[in-house]
Order: sequence, then C-alpha cells, then structure tokens
Amino acid sequence: MKKLLLISATLCALPFASAQAQSSYDKMMKSGFQASGQAGLDRINQDATQKFCSDAKNLLDEKSGAKRAEIEKINMATIKQPSDGKYIGDWKSGERIAQSGRGATWTDKPDSAVGGGCYNCHQINKAEISHGNIGPSLWNYGKMRGYSKEVVEYTWGRISNSKAYNACSNMPRFAHFKLLNEKQMQDVMALLLDPKSPVNQ
Repeated sequence: MKKLLLISATLCALPFASAQAQSSYDKMMKSGFQASGQAGLDRINQDATQKFCSDAKNLLDEKSGAKRAEIEKINMATIKQPSDGKYIGDWKSGERIAQSGRGATWTDKPDSAVGGGCYNCHQINKAEISHGNIGPSLWNYGKMRGYSKEVVEYTWGRISNSKAYNACSNMPRFAHFKLLNEKQMQDVMALLLDPKSPVNQ
C-alpha cells in the first residue's frame, strides 16, 4: 500500500517538476545570453518545430510519428518556389556560398551576405579536403540522381526547409530563416545540379 501511495505521489508531482524544470531552463537561457549587435534574444525563442526536436523523449518515442508528420506538413507549407521560375544559378558563386560560414552573427553587419557553411556538414567538391560528415556526401549529386523536375524541386525544398522532409533534421532552414536569399539558393542549386559544375564531373 505504501508503494502505491509513493508511486501516486510521484506521478502527481511530475507535471509540477516538469513546470519547475521548464522555468529553470527559461531563467538559465535568459541569464546566459545577451543581445549584441544583430543577435537579439528573440533567437532563443523556439518555434513548435524546435521545441519538439529539443525534447529528447520525442526523439526516442515511437508514438511521436503523428506529431512528426504534422511538423513536416507545417514546414512543407513554408517552402516557396523561385519567384522567377529559375532553380539553377551560377555554380561558381554557389561554391563561394558553400565555402562561407560568415553572416548572421553578432559581429557581422546586418547587411553582410550570409554564407551557407555547406562544407561544415557535407563533402561536396572532392577538390576540397576539409569537410564535415554529419550530412551525406553531395559529390556527383546531379550526376547520380539525374536532373529531372522532381529532383530539382526536391533539392530546392531541402535547401529551403529541410524539416519539411525530416522534422528533426540537423540541416538549417535556409529560406525559412532568411539565411540565404533566393539568388544564393539558385547558385547553391547550380553547384549541385549544373552538369558543368565540378561536383558533377
């Protein structure tokens, strides 16, 4: 009987403990960060996607599939196709964007160009020996997948908002958070999908 009472008391305390933990987390975040330059404290405010993926239990819970699907649907709705109908820009500019990790930090000017930092996570051009491996290799991206309309639109969507395809993808939501503009995205697309790009040789 004592065990049952103890379990009941523990279960009743869980919501309170969870609320306390959230309150402590909020206080820690607000006291641990300062606004500086263009980096405001608004950056620590999470949207529904970020909150879901920051909760470890959702990553392990097999029952979270429906919520994942809902999040992917919400993110898919944010993807906008290029306003001029062109998906492919200049691969040389795309390589520079992929190499650059600059922009959007407190030390950068608000009007300075943001880079894609693509090599932080991907192998892209084999001429570059310094690259990450968190994401898949993109070497021969177009050569291996082809250049169909479906491949082009999928690639655009992935760069625009990767969470539309995998709710907790580690890839930044480049268009969603306005990290890359449309022209920059077209140039990165060219790096991956222009048959003349060194990536596809």
